[in-house]
Amino acid sequence: MTPDAATLPDSVEEIKTIIVDIFNRAREYEAEITLLRAEISLLQHRLFGRRSEKLPVGTGQLLLFNEAEAGKTEAEATPPAPETRAVPAHERRRGHRKPLPDSLPRVEVVHDLRDEQKQCTCGEQKSRSGEDVSEQLAIIAQKMQVIRHVRPKYVCRACEGTQADEPAVSIAPLLEQMIPKNIASPGLLAWSLTGKFVDGLPFYRVENILESYGVEVNRQSLCCLAIKVAERCEPLLELMRADILKGLQIQEDETTLQVLQEAGRSPGTRSYMWLFRGGTEQGSVIIYQYHKSRSGQVAKEFLKDYKGDVQTDGYLGYDFLEHIAGVRHLGCWAHVRRKFVEVVNAAGKDKDGKKKPGSGDVALEYIGRVCTAEAQTRTDYP
Repeated sequence: MTPDAATLPDSVEEIKTIIVDIFNRAREYEAEITLLRAEISLLQHRLFGRRSEKLPVGTGQLLLFNEAEAGKTEAEATPPAPETRAVPAHERRRGHRKPLPDSLPRVEVVHDLRDEQKQCTCGEQKSRSGEDVSEQLAIIAQKMQVIRHVRPKYVCRACEGTQADEPAVSIAPLLEQMIPKNIASPGLLAWSLTGKFVDGLPFYRVENILESYGVEVNRQSLCCLAIKVAERCEPLLELMRADILKGLQIQEDETTLQVLQEAGRSPGTRSYMWLFRGGTEQGSVIIYQYHKSRSGQVAKEFLKDYKGDVQTDGYLGYDFLEHIAGVRHLGCWAHVRRKFVEVVNAAGKDKDGKKKPGSGDVALEYIGRVCTAEAQTRTDYP
């Protein structure tokens, strides 16, 4: 609403008050416009920008600041400049093929000359003076076979068992099986479960592979076998959980999962796969748990009586860790870095189309140093 000159006060003090109020509102509008522009820039980057969070080389050295830090004084906005290191240019070298692992068995195939080819034109026999060796990776195709468990029976023809306290017929006991009275051998179970849960091979494809060998095992049966194996492995999971709780640090995370045709739930309902990683110096252990809820109660039950460090992302469901005695809650640098990447993307570009540098670039430079140090540590202490 544009004020009418006739309605303006005559008092100088009142006019000064109105001017100050106008300037304050203008400052608020300017800050709001800056924030909205940053949000628009971030949304545009999410829709049309590249998915990778990797920043171009050299962005960590940008120390100029812009209106993204509106409202700060120059002294407040300028952070200490990080040290810069000169990186020598890399010379392009011809790539070398990595040797095949020594752990794989070797089968020698000798390609020798015929006897007449070993004869020199001078009339003498050529002698062997070294060899040329090249290696190829070969795969022996899998084969299906039926294992017949034969248990001979023994009886005493003299007394026919009448003089003995033991049964008349003696026979060796059955071997312990993962699933008793089932045609699936431990090898077949391991093969199908590895294909499904490690190699991402759906059960209908496993069914087709078996069918190509003339064996009929439908996907429903394969699912039932997987469930029975999981039930038999419950004691092993308890031992794995105990091993995780013995360690000094545990990492946790959860991700969404959609389960089709789950009893009592619509197909679009979200479920969650929880992951717990830990262990001792002897090795790490990872446990996956399926839950219908994302409640922090899941993590609370798993960590019952645990004392040590727990590393998670910023999900609020983990806030209970702050109030447990003996537990130190650690954050995740990857998630922290992601927020600064959003700040850098929200800054957008200037009128010349160049990227606007800001304090987010400096933060990413420092985080990059931490990641570099961690990578070097893994190399030095594998």
